[in-house]
Amino acid sequence: MEIWIVIVLILLCGILSGLGGFFVGNKYRNRLSNIEIGSAKEKAKNIMDDAVKEAEIKKRDIVLRGKDEIIKFKTDTDKEISETRKEIARQERKIQEKEENFDKKLNQLDVKHEMIANKTKAAQEKLNEAELIKKQQADLLEEISGFTREQAKKSLLDKLDEELDHEKALKIREFERQIKSDSDKKAREILSVAVQRMSAEHVSESTISVVVLPNEDMKGRIIGREGRNIRSIETLTGVDLIIDDTPEVITLSTFDPVRREIARIALEKLILDGRIHPAKIEEMIEKAKQEVEETIKSEGERAVLEAKLTSIHPDLVNFLGRLHYRTSYGQNVLSHSLEVSHLCDMISCEMGLDSVLARRAGLLHDIGKAFSHNVEGSHVEVGVDIARKYKENPDVIHAIEAHHGDVDPQTAIACIVQAADAVSAARPGARRENIESYIKRLKKLEELALSFEGVEYCFAIQAGREVRIVVNPKLIKEDAMVLLARDVCKKVESDLSFPGQIKINIIRENRVMKYAK
Repeated sequence: MEIWIVIVLILLCGILSGLGGFFVGNKYRNRLSNIEIGSAKEKAKNIMDDAVKEAEIKKRDIVLRGKDEIIKFKTDTDKEISETRKEIARQERKIQEKEENFDKKLNQLDVKHEMIANKTKAAQEKLNEAELIKKQQADLLEEISGFTREQAKKSLLDKLDEELDHEKALKIREFERQIKSDSDKKAREILSVAVQRMSAEHVSESTISVVVLPNEDMKGRIIGREGRNIRSIETLTGVDLIIDDTPEVITLSTFDPVRREIARIALEKLILDGRIHPAKIEEMIEKAKQEVEETIKSEGERAVLEAKLTSIHPDLVNFLGRLHYRTSYGQNVLSHSLEVSHLCDMISCEMGLDSVLARRAGLLHDIGKAFSHNVEGSHVEVGVDIARKYKENPDVIHAIEAHHGDVDPQTAIACIVQAADAVSAARPGARRENIESYIKRLKKLEELALSFEGVEYCFAIQAGREVRIVVNPKLIKEDAMVLLARDVCKKVESDLSFPGQIKINIIRENRVMKYAK
């Protein structure tokens, strides 16, 4: 127990001593603080005094420097002002001098203006005097010439118009001459280029064909008993068979190449077949006709393909094929038409025109020759009718119509076709006038025989020395055949001119056909 009391007392003593030390230390610390504060205040006061002194010194320095700068600035400003005043004075002197000069010049201008006014007045007086003299002279001229001023003016203007018209006419004529010269030169160049580029064969057709026989005995078989086979061939084809001493050869003669080709093909087929009699002859002739028709079609298609054309009516293709067997002055018409088409193509390309239309017009320009021997009218008229029937291009129709100058060409295509046709016909050896005249005479002979009533068909054979006429037995009786032959002779003698004589051979034949079934 006593121990705990002692411990408590000890603790109480320690606490009391700690409190006493705290209060004593605190008092001491306050005293030290007051001393330090006093010292700091003293230092601060000293610092403030030093700062104030230093500020005063700096202030005085700044004021002194400011005064120096102000004095310097004032000095510089005074100097600049002095210089400016001097410059202003100099400028004022210049301005004054310029004003004096201006006044002098103004005075001079006034003097010159007065002089000009005097001269103008004098000039006006002289001008008035000149006008008066001019009027007097004009009046004198009017009195002498008998023309008023307006009449004289009109006369001069009329004369000037005449001179101008004359000058214009001369210029126009010169331009026309130059243009014509240039056009002719260009046309010659185009045609020469076309002719040089276009090469075509020219084979002159004749009026005979030769069939080679395997042996001499075949001649007798072709003639037949009492000549019935050869008469049958000649009657059905209208071709004259010439059998002479030439070995192993038979000559077919007619001006119509289609009939001659049919007879040649039929005769060759008969020779190959070996059976030669009237029935077989008729059969082979029909087959030959079919072959010729096929050839006509293929030749027409070939021509269209070679001319690089499309959309040609099939009938026109066949008409073109017929031209393969037609000749004009000895020139094959289909070859001529193709050549004209190619020439038209080249010329139109040189001129920048529609080459397709030009080729078409060139190919169809002689299409009428496929029918001109069967229908009335020239081949130009027939060709125009055919082209219109199949609704060809109007430019093509006009080119066909104008290619021989029947009408004036109105389009460039028509002029090209006309020129190409002339170029093709003018080639050396392209045409032979005597053959054309000969064929025309034979056609005229056939047309004359066909003009009689009752004649079914006729053929000019023996180079025009014989005309074979087949009549309708129902219309022409046997007694009337003599009268018909006499009438035909008189008509031939009166309408035709021919060398030698022409044999009129009239055939009347009754034929009965039946078919055994």
